[in-house]
Amino acid sequence: MRPYVAIIDYGMGNLFSICKVCQHVDLDAIVTFDKEVIEKSSGIILPGVGAFGDAIENLRKLDLISVLRDAIKADKPFLGICLGMQLLMTESEEFGIHKGLNIIKGKVIKFPMRNTYNEQIKVPNIGWNKIIFDRPLSITSRILKNVESEEFMYFVHSYYAQPFLDEHVLTMTNYCGVDYCSGLARGNLYAFQFHPEKSGIHGIEIYKNFREIVMNSEGSND
Repeated sequence: MRPYVAIIDYGMGNLFSICKVCQHVDLDAIVTFDKEVIEKSSGIILPGVGAFGDAIENLRKLDLISVLRDAIKADKPFLGICLGMQLLMTESEEFGIHKGLNIIKGKVIKFPMRNTYNEQIKVPNIGWNKIIFDRPLSITSRILKNVESEEFMYFVHSYYAQPFLDEHVLTMTNYCGVDYCSGLARGNLYAFQFHPEKSGIHGIEIYKNFREIVMNSEGSND
């Protein structure tokens, strides 16, 4: 059996579009909440749209929190998308304080009502915006290979992740005068606030790169 990725189904993700792009880049994918299927996978994709607290509660009810933590601890290739990125943080302030997976130390906060120039900020942030990165090539060359800094990606969100350590920040984005982290990286863990599957050819490159990472991970054979 070829290596496959498990797309986590916890009732809060746009799974169809992610399955389609995985198929497009020749990456076998299984949509699942079955712990055994997830554990046997060669990589994990954690999508998500909706409220942080509901997402964590759904993962808890499905008994998937320890499965995800163990996979990341084992350095299994992992891709978090939108809410799936935010869930990696220590906590979120969305509709109260909610504890996250605590994989990346930091918090999830809402865009302020006004920027430093006292200009009103429209929330949610919906549409195309640039991702900016100047990290060493050794870090960005894997998941962002063939993607240039200042490429446009598609965003839909009102909250964003704020990592405590700069070393976890992969990309930055400016929205209405607010600079925020739009991409994370640590080992084989990658996560983005934008939706690569909705971001045209540059977003598809990210999935191609993730496929390569999965195929090259220990124990994988194409």
